[in-house]
Amino acid sequence: MINKIVESAQAAVADVPDGATILIGGFGGAGMPHELIDALIDQGARDLVVVSNNAGNGETGLAALLKAGRVRKIVCSFPRQADSQVFDDLYRRGAIETELVPQGNLAERIRAAGAGIGAFFSPTGFGTTLAAGKETRVINGRNYVLEYPIDADFALIRAERADRWGNLVYRKAARNFGPIMASAARCAVAQVSATVELGELDPEAVVTPGIFVKRVVCIPPAGLAAGSRKEAQR
Repeated sequence: MINKIVESAQAAVADVPDGATILIGGFGGAGMPHELIDALIDQGARDLVVVSNNAGNGETGLAALLKAGRVRKIVCSFPRQADSQVFDDLYRRGAIETELVPQGNLAERIRAAGAGIGAFFSPTGFGTTLAAGKETRVINGRNYVLEYPIDADFALIRAERADRWGNLVYRKAARNFGPIMASAARCAVAQVSATVELGELDPEAVVTPGIFVKRVVCIPPAGLAAGSRKEAQR
């Protein structure tokens, strides 16, 4: 019987090795798998390469992983925001390597990895320092830069609901990078608020098919009554 549901966030990330490349979903706080990240911090993996939309907010979630000194390199689109003090400090001290990727290119590079695309040409970044050292080409009179896929060892993402096969349904903006990250990683781990029986998810609402998901961990939202939490985990 296929059952991808694991008992805890700790079990879900127990085998992440030092030096792993990890895709982490989220757009700001929306879709950020906070509990999976906390479990990864406790697990102790180091020298990580993290790919995410930004470089963390405040001192929780991805920012906490950076603050713990576990990340060697971050690949992202928006590293500096009003509350990105953890990244700012690391960057100014030369304690973290950073690769800046325009958001559209970042999404397409991840999607390309999941789709098996070897490389693609994008006009974004041409003529800037972001294109330094990259192959360029003129296509139909327009300048393009060659970009390569970003695949990963693990993806840590957040969805709203899942069944035991790993089919995922997202809630609004929390969908962001999750679907493409799940397809681009060798092991996608999904944190969900509730699990349901097979057949309860509307097939038209399933965004990430279970074939892309290796593990599911149910973490009901804080504040649910005990009975409601039990129902969420069924």
